Formats: sequence, structure tokens, C-alpha cells
Amino acid sequence: MTATINSQLNDITNSLRAFSLKLTGNDVDAHDLYQDTAYRIMSNADKFRAGTNFKAWAVTIMRNIFINNYRKKVRRGTILDETPNNYYLNSGAKAIQNDGESNASYKELLKMVAKLPEEFKRPFWMAYKGYKYDEIAEELDAPLGTIKSRIFFARRKLRQMYKTANAIRA
Repeated sequence: MTATINSQLNDITNSLRAFSLKLTGNDVDAHDLYQDTAYRIMSNADKFRAGTNFKAWAVTIMRNIFINNYRKKVRRGTILDETPNNYYLNSGAKAIQNDGESNASYKELLKMVAKLPEEFKRPFWMAYKGYKYDEIAEELDAPLGTIKSRIFFARRKLRQMYKTANAIRA
């Protein structure tokens, strides 16, 4: 059985290497992913059913390894806030400078938000105040997707208003 698996693995090596490069985007990580996949295939050779598609089985293993490794990387870069609402905070080392307060005063923002249609205004303010999307959806008795799109469109309208206000000043 192992000889057959090894032979089939050799037959699809080029395809697996190409797929690993597509997933990872760089040669070093692609090579590591391929090695992990080959090891997993060999160590689980007894789980492969003869007569099924070996390449599909191998690609599924590779995809699952990639996804699991990605999730591990994300978890390593995230800290858990133990507050009751369980927010996940990004613990990245780089701080991003926010010039929002220096470019537009809070009063200007209030005026712009007041001009938004009511269906965009309330979800936007709730998000601004720190509510999570699912909390906003529950409070407003609306689907989560609707809330996300309303907040997205509110931000886009505010950006347009801000650009227009700056163009007038300039």
C-alpha cells in the first residue's frame, strides 16, 4: 500500500507544488506546505480508499493544513479580552496613526451624520459607539447582512460628504 501511495504522490507532485504556491504566495511557505502534506499523506496512507481519487484526497489534505496553519497564525496575533462581551483585539506591533480628529472636527462629523438617512444613521452611531454588528442587528431587529451594508454605505456617504466639504474649502 505504501509503495502505491508513494507512486501516486510522485505522479501529482508538480500539481501539489503548484497548488501550495497558489495558496501561500511564496516559495518557502509553499515548500513547507508541500512537505507537511506529503508527510500527512504518508502517515495516513491507511486511510486512503483504493479506487477513489488520490489527487482530490491529497489536495483536500493540503487545503486543510493550509487553513489550520492560517488559523494558528491569526490566533497567535490575537489576544483575548476577558470582558463579558469577548471582543478580540488585534495585538499587532504597529500602531496606525489616525488623523481623523485633526482633519475633521467632531462637530463636523455630527453635522454630516445628521444628514444621513435614518436607516444608515442609527446603525452607524451604534457601530461608532462600539457595538458589535450582531448586537446592532439584534437591537434594530434587522438581518446581520443588512446592518453591515448600512454601516458600509453610511461610511461611504460620509467619505463623500467629507471630500465634498474639503473640496469646497480648498
